Amino acid sequence: MGVTPITTLDEFNELINSGKIICIDFWATWCGPCRMISPVFEELSESEDFAEAEFYKVDVDEASDISEEVGIKAMPTFMVYKDGEKLGELAGADSGKLKKLLNKHAGAGEEEEEEEEEE
Repeated sequence: MGVTPITTLDEFNELINSGKIICIDFWATWCGPCRMISPVFEELSESEDFAEAEFYKVDVDEASDISEEVGIKAMPTFMVYKDGEKLGELAGADSGKLKKLLNKHAGAGEEEEEEEEEE
């Protein structure tokens, strides 16, 4: 599917309340770590593991009303929403933690996250 830009607060609110799993990358053009992890987010958006999720990005400078609405304090910040509720958030360009966030809330890999207790 790829990553689609969100440019207006109305569009953002409509998407997060759509009933779908929405993964959003809040980034800035001047942010080095944002540019480093952007290809990873793009690659994850194409993965079959996250076929049920939709991937978006918000340029915090061009859409400052959205970043203010959700309280972005650092870039990049990744958020996962469904039915208007924020399911998870990650601040920072850590590809391992990003994959873990997406597996937990948006992926087919949810079973991997469960730990089995041995007696």
